[in-house]
Amino acid sequence: MWGPMDSVRIETDRLILRRFEENDIKAIYLLFSDKEVNTFLPWYLIKNMSEAESFFEKRLKGKKHCFAICLKGDDSPIGYVHAEEDDSHDFGYALRKEYWRRGIVSEASNAVIGLLKKEGIPYITATHDRNNPRSGAVMSRIGMKYCYSYQEQWQPKNFPVIFRMYPVKPRRTKKQRLSKILEPVRYAFY
Repeated sequence: MWGPMDSVRIETDRLILRRFEENDIKAIYLLFSDKEVNTFLPWYLIKNMSEAESFFEKRLKGKKHCFAICLKGDDSPIGYVHAEEDDSHDFGYALRKEYWRRGIVSEASNAVIGLLKKEGIPYITATHDRNNPRSGAVMSRIGMKYCYSYQEQWQPKNFPVIFRMYPVKPRRTKKQRLSKILEPVRYAFY
């Protein structure tokens, strides 16, 4: 299931998560040109196929933890899930609205968090606009806990937003949890 960066492909019960490819430009356009889908995303609507190509080149192509969400049996992306490669490990996702409320983003997010855990990423963070509680519900379903809110002049759209912050540490295995519990006991006998 895990391999070199270009060949990472994650399968879940209903989904295939894979790298975006140049032949996905039409699907990228469909996702990022939809006003309702993009209301809470940190960029402007894509207006044409040329902008979709540019978006692919700048934001999706070759990103280590950026995955197209595809339904099994259909290789066309219906959304994306990603974690930034910088120290924030900022986590985000979007899905075409005709696929909302089916648990698809939660399923895809859990799969990517599994990959991040396997790679040793110590934590991820995610925020959502307080006016977008459905995104917060996804964050809760995938094990993230609300931490605090803050106001920011949101760029590039340049208006004030109150964000809700959700950090998460990938879950430890039972063996790791027991090791942490038993560690003081080992030293007590020396």
